[in-house]
Amino acid sequence: MEKAVEMIQIVKKFPQVVANDHVDLTVFKGEIHAIVGENGAGKTTLMNQLYGLLKPDFGEIRIFNKKVDFKGPRDAIAVGIGMVHQHFMLVNNLTVAENVVLGSEIGIGPMFDLKLARKKVKDLSERYGLYVDPNAKIEDLPVGMQQRVEILKVLYRGAEILILDEPTAVLTPQETEELFETMFRLRENGKTIIFISHKLNEVMRVSDRITVMRQGKVTGVLNKDQTNPREIARLMVGRDVVFTVDKKPAKPGDVILKVENLHVKDYRNLEAVRGVSFEVRAGEIYAIAGVAGNGQTELVEALTGLRKPTFGRIFLLGKDVTHFGPRELREMGVGHIPEDRHKYGLVLQFPAYYNVILGRHYRHPFTNGEFLNHAAINNFAEELFKRFDIRPNNTKMLGANFSGGNQQKMVIAREIGLQPRIMVVSQPTRGLDVGATEFVHRTLIELRDSGVAILLVSMELDEVLSLADRIAVMYNGQIMGEVLPNSVTIEEIGLMMAGHRLEEIRGHVA
Repeated sequence: MEKAVEMIQIVKKFPQVVANDHVDLTVFKGEIHAIVGENGAGKTTLMNQLYGLLKPDFGEIRIFNKKVDFKGPRDAIAVGIGMVHQHFMLVNNLTVAENVVLGSEIGIGPMFDLKLARKKVKDLSERYGLYVDPNAKIEDLPVGMQQRVEILKVLYRGAEILILDEPTAVLTPQETEELFETMFRLRENGKTIIFISHKLNEVMRVSDRITVMRQGKVTGVLNKDQTNPREIARLMVGRDVVFTVDKKPAKPGDVILKVENLHVKDYRNLEAVRGVSFEVRAGEIYAIAGVAGNGQTELVEALTGLRKPTFGRIFLLGKDVTHFGPRELREMGVGHIPEDRHKYGLVLQFPAYYNVILGRHYRHPFTNGEFLNHAAINNFAEELFKRFDIRPNNTKMLGANFSGGNQQKMVIAREIGLQPRIMVVSQPTRGLDVGATEFVHRTLIELRDSGVAILLVSMELDEVLSLADRIAVMYNGQIMGEVLPNSVTIEEIGLMMAGHRLEEIRGHVA
């Protein structure tokens, strides 16, 4: 088989870390090749070198048997490499056609020929089954369609090798299946796909071969037909991983959080939450599922005091707290694991021992009047690091220098240290590997079993179905339905995530 990509003995070092340690990667023409590994395993660094964003310190890269030396992404694109990033890079107020040709416009002289651009995009979309209206504006398209535009962009530039970085992170189950069909069609057309994912069920579904990385090194190259998720996970984290969440039936207690007809506006002053009502009881996990951007962020911000509702009421332990601020809510027992740990969970330039007392820094024993009690802070931090197995065990290291999984452990450790009555948990395993995910899930179940009420907001359907005691699905700021995890199908949840109400779906099924 012809080799599309060879990365030979690649070494890439950063201060205090070897990101790639003599890595070999071979990808054959016309295959879907998955790359998996823990956070900090070196996957993204390796792909950034293949796409010309970074230069290797040592080693060589060959594309279709020719040695290359990329000065930047333009050089990589010139030899047929395209990268679809996890966060889309589209201009919302331009059309599909304008986005696809942006930077490679076609026309006579200085004149841009929009009609020709539309025709080329239409022809390309029909050839690969990526049907999308060339005249539609990006802002009017659902997320799955926007991803098609990203793929069309790299195909338009002649990509023979496509790097897809966590491509299903923001898709509904139906959109994910459509993406997989697209990948299979691209493979049939001779394209080569490198697929980066932390979802092992997806890796097993679409890949031909799998390269596993751990701590900057390759720990295995596997044929999909000769392996299983358990073996892949063991190579990723160096131990057996438990995939099923072992939990006892919930024993719900009193209502801790009650939300009545809540309306919340977003930063553009548009209504993002539109008449949401629900209750969360002690000792249960109430999950809100849905594709990102359907009001979940604004709902969580309203419940944690970071954004003021425009209408409706929030009750905590029977008390109206609709207009309480974050400090007042924390004092009443609201813990918060935010969706963006960098932006809202940690101060990355602070050492770890400061990060684990944020929100309690003004209370005894961490302060003596006007001054911080550093001895008490250090003792508390060291205890948390041991209890939650935060690595490396260095409380003086800056928050920025920990891996994503250990940063998340720091946030979880701090919030549990508050001894909350309710924990508002948003995207708790975003970007985490299977080992860190297993830890987070186990911790949430232990918290629930101790009588804490948990509101879980997650885009990961497997996570919602395995953790939740009750599930609500949110679309366009409204709840489409509330179900029990053992009485709903993934198809039904997917339809609700796409805007169909539960009674409408079950009415059609009946």
